[in-house]
Amino acid sequence: MTSFIPDRRHLLSVAGLAPLASLWRTSPAAAQNLPPLEQPAERTRTAYFARARALRDQAVREGDQAYGAVVVRDGVIVGEGRNYVVLHNDPTAHSELLSVRDAARRLGTRDLSDCDVYSTATPCAMCQGALYWGRIRRVYTEGASEQGIAPRLGC
Repeated sequence: MTSFIPDRRHLLSVAGLAPLASLWRTSPAAAQNLPPLEQPAERTRTAYFARARALRDQAVREGDQAYGAVVVRDGVIVGEGRNYVVLHNDPTAHSELLSVRDAARRLGTRDLSDCDVYSTATPCAMCQGALYWGRIRRVYTEGASEQGIAPRLGC
């Protein structure tokens, strides 16, 4: 005897939510139609910090706060962010948080345990929480220890 186990699309169509079924059909990269990220010529910490500084400088030129961050996996930048707190009137639009969102979207996963973050500043408590829940392996900040730190909850 075989049993029928409906998939999500069937359940959504039965519930009258068939348009939502398309959310599960597309691959992360293709679905987002995201532009490629700028990659440094060298795969070094200096190069990743240079990209984070470039994002920080772009934020300042456009009238926002001076912060930038990149997420790196296997030597490749997979996410980046800069502050949009002022420009978007969004107190949560910090560079580290936005870089984690970008990486998760591009990689199609919320588990970023094989990724490191390079940031132009020490992440605040909110960003530390986002890095922790994204399972970021290490956070490197300019002028800090070469070892980097593991994200943690709390202040």
